[in-house]
This record gives sequence, structure tokens and C-alpha cells, in this order.
Amino acid sequence: MPDRPTDLQRVILDATRNLLARNGYTNLSMRKIAKKIGYSATTIYLHFENKDALFHALIDEGMHRLYESLYSVHTQYSDAPVERLRALCRQYIQFGLDEPEYYEVMFMLHPEHMERYPAAKYRRARRNLDLFAQALEDGVTEGVMAVQNSRVAASSTWAALHGTVTLLIAQRVDARIDHEAFITAAIDQALYGLLPRTHADPAVPKT
Repeated sequence: MPDRPTDLQRVILDATRNLLARNGYTNLSMRKIAKKIGYSATTIYLHFENKDALFHALIDEGMHRLYESLYSVHTQYSDAPVERLRALCRQYIQFGLDEPEYYEVMFMLHPEHMERYPAAKYRRARRNLDLFAQALEDGVTEGVMAVQNSRVAASSTWAALHGTVTLLIAQRVDARIDHEAFITAAIDQALYGLLPRTHADPAVPKT
């Protein structure tokens, strides 16, 4: 779990997250952050070494928030891997919709030059994928899922969910399509490829 920020660090992180989501990484500077919060850039440097340290802190914080959200679902469906995976998928999408600024910082910004993301923070972030992989492994053990490699399957599922979230955040879904129906169909489709044909969700048409 990342260290809890002080009050001033919280102000700095919130302002940085907002600026990143609005203007991107390239346009971020300590001077712009300082102007937004009404402090000097020197004050920010007392708490964060540079803008990469701020960026890393926000990714780490967002990943922890996502993990807390997913883990609450994981514990509710500990004995039902298919239902757990479905709930994890829905919770992931809901997190992205509830926290679009965090989501953009975590998954959608691609700096050309950035300091290497710290290994400890990367391991914390990977716990989110581990929850999906664990549900898949449990499903294979119980004979209700059919995957060869749980980590690959978890990553491909994550990719499908990411596409769903980014389309919804960007408001690129056909206006004639109900968002709830779109989310449900996206999850059904992601799960359909992971289930044995005898357990395939009947809501998804067989081809």
C-alpha cells in the first residue's frame, strides 16, 4: 500500500492528476502545478523530486485504489470463480467510469521519456491482474473454465475491458446503444471465450 500523503501532498497530487488528464504528460511542469495550487515550485520539490516522481505516485495510488475495489469483489465470490470473474470485470469497468482521471493517468498516457517505473510499485500494480488470473485458475481447477495460461487469459480479458472503458470515457459508443447493455455485452463476450462450450453464457449467441 502506498504511503498516505500529507495534506499538501494530497493537494499537489490532485492538481497534478487533473493537469495530466487535461493536458497530457508533455505539457506538465512543476511551474504549472505550482500556479494551480498557489504555491511555489520550490515547495513542490520539497515533496516530489520531479514530475516523473509525481506521475509514478499517481499511478501507484490509482493502482491501489483499483486493487481495493477489485479485492472487495474477490472476497464476495471466493467460492464461485465464474461469478467472481464476471464481477471483477464489471468492477473494473465501473472503476474506470467513476475515476476517469486516475484511469487516464494509469493506462492512457504514454510519455516518450520517463524514468523507469519503480519495481516495488510495479509489483503492487500487478496484484490487480493477479486477481483475474486467480479467478481463472480456480475456474480451471473446478472445471468451469477452459484456458491454457491463466496470466495470458487474464491479460486478454483486461485488454477487452480496457477497450470498453476507453470507448465509454471518450464517448465514442453509438448514442443509440444503451451503456448498460453495452457493458453487459462486452463482459459476456469476454467471458464466452474462457468457458467450456457446455458452460458458455447463453446470453452470448453461439457462432
